[in-house]
Amino acid sequence: MSADTSIKHVTETTDFRSGNEMAAKAAAQINYHLMGYFPITPSTEIAEYLDEMKANGEHDIVLVPADGEHGSAGICYGASTAGGRVFNATSANGFLYMLEQLPVQSGTRFPMVLNLVTRSVSGPLDIRGDHSDLYYGLNTGWPILLAKDPQAVYDMNLFALRVAEHHDVRLPVIVASDGFFTSHQKRKVKYFTDRKDVQAFVGEKQPVYVDSTDVKNPITIGPYMNDPDYINNKYQQSEAMYNAEEVFLTVAKEFEQLTGREYKLLDEYCMEDAEVALFLINSASGTARDVVDKLRNQGIKAGVVSPNMIRPFPKKAIQESLRKAKVVLVGERADSYGAHGGNISHEIKSALQDCHADTTVLTRIFGVGGKDFYASDAEEFFTLCLKKFNGEEVASFDYHGITPGKEENAPKRLLAPLTKEETTGFINVTQDEASGELKVKMSTMRALTKKAKRIAPGHGACPGCGIFSGLEMFFKGIEGDIVVLYHTGCAMVVTTGYPYSAHKVNFIHNLFQNGSATLSGVVEMFWERVRRGEVEVDENNLTFIMISGDGGMDIGMGPAIGTALRNHKLIILEYDNEGYMNTGSQMSYSTPLGHMTSTSNIGVESVGKAFHHKDTVQIMASTNIPYVFTGTEAFPQDLIKKAAKAQWYAQNVGTVYGKILISCPLNWKAADNQGKSIVEKAVNSCFFPLYEIEKGITKITHNPDEKNKRVPLTEWLEMMGKTKHLLRPESEGALKQFEEEVERRWNVLKAKHESPYL
Repeated sequence: MSADTSIKHVTETTDFRSGNEMAAKAAAQINYHLMGYFPITPSTEIAEYLDEMKANGEHDIVLVPADGEHGSAGICYGASTAGGRVFNATSANGFLYMLEQLPVQSGTRFPMVLNLVTRSVSGPLDIRGDHSDLYYGLNTGWPILLAKDPQAVYDMNLFALRVAEHHDVRLPVIVASDGFFTSHQKRKVKYFTDRKDVQAFVGEKQPVYVDSTDVKNPITIGPYMNDPDYINNKYQQSEAMYNAEEVFLTVAKEFEQLTGREYKLLDEYCMEDAEVALFLINSASGTARDVVDKLRNQGIKAGVVSPNMIRPFPKKAIQESLRKAKVVLVGERADSYGAHGGNISHEIKSALQDCHADTTVLTRIFGVGGKDFYASDAEEFFTLCLKKFNGEEVASFDYHGITPGKEENAPKRLLAPLTKEETTGFINVTQDEASGELKVKMSTMRALTKKAKRIAPGHGACPGCGIFSGLEMFFKGIEGDIVVLYHTGCAMVVTTGYPYSAHKVNFIHNLFQNGSATLSGVVEMFWERVRRGEVEVDENNLTFIMISGDGGMDIGMGPAIGTALRNHKLIILEYDNEGYMNTGSQMSYSTPLGHMTSTSNIGVESVGKAFHHKDTVQIMASTNIPYVFTGTEAFPQDLIKKAAKAQWYAQNVGTVYGKILISCPLNWKAADNQGKSIVEKAVNSCFFPLYEIEKGITKITHNPDEKNKRVPLTEWLEMMGKTKHLLRPESEGALKQFEEEVERRWNVLKAKHESPYL
């Protein structure tokens, strides 16, 4: 890769933008070949901005929505082997989920750029920014550039591609910026007005040394290696990593000549004679500079250091910067648990020891979980440095910003545990001895209102959210005690804000991709303890239910299928709101064709989602589990009876899967009092048919054709703002394709209903 060194001047536009906007702007101007992505807060906006720009014809990047971050990393790796430029963005647990793939890409030396918008790693769940995800990336073999503000996000994205593709590096590169502090806060920025200047600066993509699609030159990528080949490979990779430092400096010098913006390995502020200093990564360093000015006015020689590159570790620059200081406090937004300090602290100590510097290094873990860093915090850091400088005893390692617990603030039980009497005696399920058919006898709907709710009032869902009315309707059909596990998603987030919980039953949370596997472990442990006589059960034994939704049956599909194939005694219930609603209405595989989301925008080049929705019901039915069903709150008796059957099968036979369609007024752009009507129209238009598959036999439980309830698909679509564009003349082709697919699936379902062998 070589830049166009003939450019001497560029025109820049001054604007007011966030870090995520600037990452997307840089990617669009570079015009990468491909981006594989999966939404996760706070990096999701980058893909959203790029999708919006793509819909309006502003770039040519192929945007590939993955089934999870592990899949997105695989998409990116595969694309990078095929000779093009590749881009991605992620955060927190998404970064950890793709972690397995990152050393594969660096070890085989395929360049790309990944924006890591840093965020707390769960658990417990926290979506705000710290560096706990960044620290996991330190040993992946990817050079890591740091962006302390939105301007640096843009600039570093241009640097990153140059570094990645340089013939002495050829490694994938991470650009890390602080979640919410940098990603969402708007600042004054400059960017190249003409994207041709961007492309001239980064240079043309040079012919790659290998291309997985070049059939004239067959190559093997990622072979099995024996000794000594493997260690030689790692040595070459190590040398390439260290080369990245010099390449970065060369690129930065060229950039300074074009723009006047200077980037060194370290941003140093008043370090020429500093006796006490702070070492801070990214956004916190700006706050500390203001405090340095204040201290300097008091005659205190204070300074701040902030790196622009952390991999390779700028050892020599750090030695030169810090060796004159008497006390340095390293503030870290993540801990290396049990190591008496974070990762960066130990690397700085090692660097200073190597040059025999007479410098004391203190460590304070701060800002974990996105806790703000104010000038007063920087003042406290400098106070600690001064105390140590003056000979006082100061702990070398501690946390900053923690608060002592008070007994009166301890979480208190606000909800009394449910009794058997409150949840049993409303539903009776019997099995016919001759036919084996289940018969469900249920109380009247009026009588069922007396059945205790499993979820208390007081959760924080949006007005009109259909999750809890749908779940509670399902729970009406479940007798006795339950244990529930929720994937990450709206239902989990709005009901469990510490120290409170809206759940009256035992509740477990695990991440999107692993809920069903986690609950299967709970189930098997419970029954093994029963077998050993450690737990007693009665005739109304526990029912185990996993609640999935907000796209959880995309990233969690693999473990769900594994759970079904093992046939654990549990229920997997998916509330389908047709998107990744908990992260801001991104497209999921359950989003129907043509529907608008924040990553399937409407524009001159796009009319919404480009492919059909995934039929999770039929996928799960193909695993041969005993019972599969669909339902909605609009048909309460139907859903309650199916819930009762689901419980019987989960207690007596094995895994059950159910899918309920629920409304999301905020992201469907619909009236918040129309949820029940909207899902009813979805059923009667045959988009969401009501049926069950019991021991492999399909039965339609509500046939709109036979009941003269059938309505055109357009009657359902016109009720939601996200689909009204499909009714316009220019969307005629997409609407026709959608209608034909709905009709095809309905006819397939009717054929299965008519034949026990389909």
